[in-house]
Amino acid sequence: MKKIQYIKLVCVLMLFASCADEFIDLSPPASITDEVYYNEAEHFLTGSNRFYNNLIGWGDQGIYSDHGSDLVGFTEDSEMQIYSRGDIQATENDPYYSSAYNAIRDMNLLLDRADIYEGEESILEYVAATKFHRAWQYFFLVQRFGGITLVTRPLDVDAEELYAKRNSRYEVVEQILADLDDAIAGLPAEQDIQSDDKAKISKWAAMAFKAEVLLHEATWMKYVGTSTDGDGSSSGAGSAGYDESNISAYLQEAATLSKTVMDQGGYELWDYNADLNGLSSNFLFNLEDGGSNPAGLDKATNKEFIFYVKYDFNLKRAGTLVSHVYQGRVKPSRKMMDLFLCTDGLPIDQSPLFQGYENTEDEYQNRDLRQRAYFTFHQNLGEIPTTGDVVLNGTNEFGYFNAKFMSWNWGTENAYRATQTESYDMPLLRLAEVYLMYAEALTELNGSMTDAEMDESINLVKARAGLAPISNSFLSTNNLDLLTEIRRERAIELYAEGATRFNDLKRWGIAEDELGETIYGAVIEGTVYESNEELFNPDSYAYGIEATETGVGPRECLVVQPSSIRNFSREDYLFPIPTSQTGLNDELLQNPGY
Repeated sequence: MKKIQYIKLVCVLMLFASCADEFIDLSPPASITDEVYYNEAEHFLTGSNRFYNNLIGWGDQGIYSDHGSDLVGFTEDSEMQIYSRGDIQATENDPYYSSAYNAIRDMNLLLDRADIYEGEESILEYVAATKFHRAWQYFFLVQRFGGITLVTRPLDVDAEELYAKRNSRYEVVEQILADLDDAIAGLPAEQDIQSDDKAKISKWAAMAFKAEVLLHEATWMKYVGTSTDGDGSSSGAGSAGYDESNISAYLQEAATLSKTVMDQGGYELWDYNADLNGLSSNFLFNLEDGGSNPAGLDKATNKEFIFYVKYDFNLKRAGTLVSHVYQGRVKPSRKMMDLFLCTDGLPIDQSPLFQGYENTEDEYQNRDLRQRAYFTFHQNLGEIPTTGDVVLNGTNEFGYFNAKFMSWNWGTENAYRATQTESYDMPLLRLAEVYLMYAEALTELNGSMTDAEMDESINLVKARAGLAPISNSFLSTNNLDLLTEIRRERAIELYAEGATRFNDLKRWGIAEDELGETIYGAVIEGTVYESNEELFNPDSYAYGIEATETGVGPRECLVVQPSSIRNFSREDYLFPIPTSQTGLNDELLQNPGY
């Protein structure tokens, strides 16, 4: 339990390994008391290196890839699936709560020792990296739990924080932003990080992360307000520090920081469509060495990832099911498939290029390249399925495949990696997201963007996807809403990535609406599946078929999960505080609704 761990472990710190062979070695070889450690700059270097170990990894796919969201056509009873249905309950322990505080405890120890460091060699960069990591952990806690107990120093047995009330989300965010300011001031530019240290945090990563925090909290205040806070006296963390005037200031700074990263960071979209048959948006996410793709490209070609969890086949493999899990658990829903625009930049219900659903291959024609990169069968990657390739026979077969985050040729005799040995990096922040943060922040702030601002952000993402650009004239002519199109781009570009979907729906204040809807699969009515027992076995689907709106009007579609079992509400925006923690401290109040 966290509060006991603070007391027991306050005087213990792990000794951390340093970087070697172009990889951050994060294995702690020994324990050592902090009284004799942290008196040399090297100690702070190796200490700060350890905190990369506290980031999520491929074992956290449920959270990272938004299992159970409205965009996923797969059903099971995993934690995030249960959460998406509004059925989560308070439990005794939550490993994401305790692990974050364990990490913060160690970070506070390093920062405390840094305050009394008297060595001649600078430790500014290592302190800055630690501030970034502490901000990262606290932001994760805020997104999951709302306001939480803010601890910024090592704790003794009688520390008041052990029995204090929760700080509000606004107080915690204030600390996060302060830590990130220190991180920005002390971290090197990406261009100054040596090749052996790539994947370490840069100044630009800290700026991009601060922009993300600012955008998240500005839109949360704008659309959710204080509705999830509780009163702080009978439930929740309360709303101390809430200031509506921060919304505009946060949006402005988010746009400014994003623009700085865009202009100065030296990052580039990874666009090798000419070499990869339009499949950049697949191979970017399973990129290892030259054998991981047909063009012989390796990780050195990737200048898009800004902050990421680094893996290496020789030093740090996934060690868990990756391709196997992604094959099924993030298959797309009807909503996801219909979000993809046609190549003329128009939604499918407006574009003359849309071919409908009659044959299996029809809906893939003239569409966004990412549809083919994500959702064709991984063993025939990029090949649009034709009638007869997809059989609807139950067992989570709702009409579509997933290939994103799957190793090339996985499961075949030509597989590049065997199960659990996948070693591609996990992106946490990348340039495409920064482009979209910039576009969203400007639109939320001003209600519009100039054509030039669109061209330097969202249109670059659309261009890689093979889509026509947008402009104010284009939007007006086709009666399209700019903010809707930006949100569409986030849903598609960041699909199953970075825990973005649940967090986006919540900060936009629409999660109860979007997650409460029926989730659909393939269109049945008017297609080759209708009344064809060789291609569709109705008896295999517990919820049958139901009419819903599609790109060609109302049509009967497979039901993945009906709205009757999807009961997500505003009270589900935050996870419950684990009862082991509330039981230790009467002042630590549970979130509303639990």
